[in-house]
Amino acid sequence: MTLEIFREDAYRTECTASVQRVCSSGVELDQSVFYCQGGGQPGDTGILVCEDDRQVRVIDTHADGDSGAQLHILGDGEIPPETGEVITARIDWERRYRMMRMHSCMHMLCALVDAPVTGGSIADGRGRLDFDLPEPLDKLKLTDQLNAMISQDHPMRLSWITDEELDQQPGLVKTMSVGPPRGVGRVRLVEFEGVDLQPCGGTHVSRSGEIGSVIIQKIEKKGKQNRRVIVRFADPGEVV
Repeated sequence: MTLEIFREDAYRTECTASVQRVCSSGVELDQSVFYCQGGGQPGDTGILVCEDDRQVRVIDTHADGDSGAQLHILGDGEIPPETGEVITARIDWERRYRMMRMHSCMHMLCALVDAPVTGGSIADGRGRLDFDLPEPLDKLKLTDQLNAMISQDHPMRLSWITDEELDQQPGLVKTMSVGPPRGVGRVRLVEFEGVDLQPCGGTHVSRSGEIGSVIIQKIEKKGKQNRRVIVRFADPGEVV
């Protein structure tokens, strides 16, 4: 299986890697900085730089449905590197950083709304969370609270617990629709100090202040017990 460097260091933008397998679906590497789609966060894009300096475009990264291996999906017409070739894997850092900021913003939002999360997703520049909540939410008030929490610049830290320890602390799991990333005997916890602690396999900023100003664009009622909160980054110069 691919060594997922992004789990320990989300700021790493490239690495050398050996091509383990090339198939019709994509390219499997022995290690990678590319985030593999999951938990509502899209897979990374970028390039693979071959030994002859040829650049191969990666348009997505996701798990193979059969083996579960991490596959780097190539753009149409791209010629893949050879099996066994040592390449440089380099992500589109600006896009990844926006994903990191928004994913961390979702953790801030989760801390503010006292209700179980029934679903969520992250896109480039925006994100959403669905809450098991019958009562309406005040969009302007929640926007102010969210930006205040972000600006307090809470540091983020990672830690690990065993699957058994997580089973003994079910309150750590806040999402009803997506289970925490298991399968390797331990689970990664993401903590924004004094604000939020929960299992998560995604990429995050090192401090909440890096998220920047955000705006709650819309709050939708998606059923009797469901409220959808949609957040986007504030535009430059936009008053929040």
